[in-house]
Amino acid sequence: MKKNKLEYAKTILKKVSFDVKLFRKELAKSYQYLLEDEINELMDWVIQNFGKQYCLTPILVKNN
Repeated sequence: MKKNKLEYAKTILKKVSFDVKLFRKELAKSYQYLLEDEINELMDWVIQNFGKQYCLTPILVKNN
């Protein structure tokens, strides 16, 4: 299941990459449902495929 969510996020981001604002919005949404290690992997993927201008710093919130 873990990989499915990450792959889903990548698929969505590829589809919206034509618009930086929309891309960042979808990236922020994906940070909400991915685990911390998945977020790091996604950030690396974004930088490799789209460049640093597309990347956002995730705000990690832990639910207690």
